[in-house]
Amino acid sequence: MIAPLTLLRRVLPAVVAPLLVLALALPAQAEVAFRAITSPGGIKAWMVEDYTVPIVSIGFAFEGGAAQDPDDKIGLASLMSSLFDEGAGDLDSDEFQTRLDEVGLEMGFSAGFDAFSGFARMLADERDSATKLLALAVNKPRFDQSAIDRMRDQILAGLAARARDPNYAAGRMWNEALFGNHPYARPQEGTAETLASITANDLRQLHQSIFARDTLKIGIVGALDEAAAGELIDTVFGTLPAAPKLKEIVAAELSFGEDFAVDYPLPQTSINLAYPGVNEKDPDFFPAFVMTEMLAGGSLLSELNVEVREKRGLSYGVSGGLVNLDHADALTIGTSTRPDQAADAIEVIRETLARMAADGPDPAALERTKRYLIGAYPINQLRSSVAIASTMVTQQLHGLPIDHVIEREASINVVTAEQIQKVAQRIFNAEPSLLIVGPDAKKEETTPPKE
Repeated sequence: MIAPLTLLRRVLPAVVAPLLVLALALPAQAEVAFRAITSPGGIKAWMVEDYTVPIVSIGFAFEGGAAQDPDDKIGLASLMSSLFDEGAGDLDSDEFQTRLDEVGLEMGFSAGFDAFSGFARMLADERDSATKLLALAVNKPRFDQSAIDRMRDQILAGLAARARDPNYAAGRMWNEALFGNHPYARPQEGTAETLASITANDLRQLHQSIFARDTLKIGIVGALDEAAAGELIDTVFGTLPAAPKLKEIVAAELSFGEDFAVDYPLPQTSINLAYPGVNEKDPDFFPAFVMTEMLAGGSLLSELNVEVREKRGLSYGVSGGLVNLDHADALTIGTSTRPDQAADAIEVIRETLARMAADGPDPAALERTKRYLIGAYPINQLRSSVAIASTMVTQQLHGLPIDHVIEREASINVVTAEQIQKVAQRIFNAEPSLLIVGPDAKKEETTPPKE
């Protein structure tokens, strides 16, 4: 529901089917050693040398994303992300697409609020040709008017479809209420009005502002050694400007303790709560991380699922998680239920959270959750070459150390019940913001549980 808090990424098509199969064939690796390298041109990156399959994957990101959009051109970064395979250099859209197929290159770009990301996947024996084509896209995107119009029309069609979705409208209201005038309150994809004002020159200016070496993060995985990786990096990124031209983004002052209700004739009522979050650099982060998984993680054994779904049948499930953006942190919880059960579901959620703050976690559940978080990480984050490259880039964007995979396991292992109870008190003693969307939705009338 909370658009900026979900960090939505553009879904990219698989351009080369055999290549996709090869990437998915890469086995999950529980012990992947990231290595820091520096290209001959002085560009720093992390890499994993792996000859399991003959492919090379590269992930990269530049600091600065949709939050950089001017107020009157919201959707600029999102539109730009759709245009890098629509022609570059002396190749128009059709010619560029043909070359992608010829050299076996799959690539994609996406704009988050805080970073502009990309990935590429290529066959090892076509690395030179694929690298040159990727370099053309990164350095010389054409932004032809015909391509701009075509991709803008696609986005506008999506916006028109969402305009009939009450959850989208409610989400817009939710973001504006939480973030006020901050860029995180704005829809990343833009609006019909702001998209209409975007020109090719706007796209070129944003590209020149964001694409720079100083804020570039790179992860490379695959069948190449350090020397070849350095050559690839310099070919793709070596001629970019050194410094970006980013505007300063101030910290978001999230609004908590407010209730919002959207009356709409849906089959079910959706419920969303937002509490203050915990930054990744905060000493309480790992206790908060483990606690959130215990309460509202993916397992049906999470405490909110047990209390709301299993014991009372009020919902098909409850989900939640910590959200960490560059300039805002939050803890969100969401569920859906029958309209006549919404008040009961909210009360059970509040009581469960209050009990965690008052009594702390069940020791057996705590140990089970810690084992899950440690064991699931390589499956989710290291399952393929693209996943590994993306993980390396994400760690760099968040300022995490290169051995974070090892540190993460140790940090989770030492989390205690006392630490979780303390962070639960810190978070859940604050009054959350609440959004209810459904038939006859009204602001919450129940009394929050006493401490």
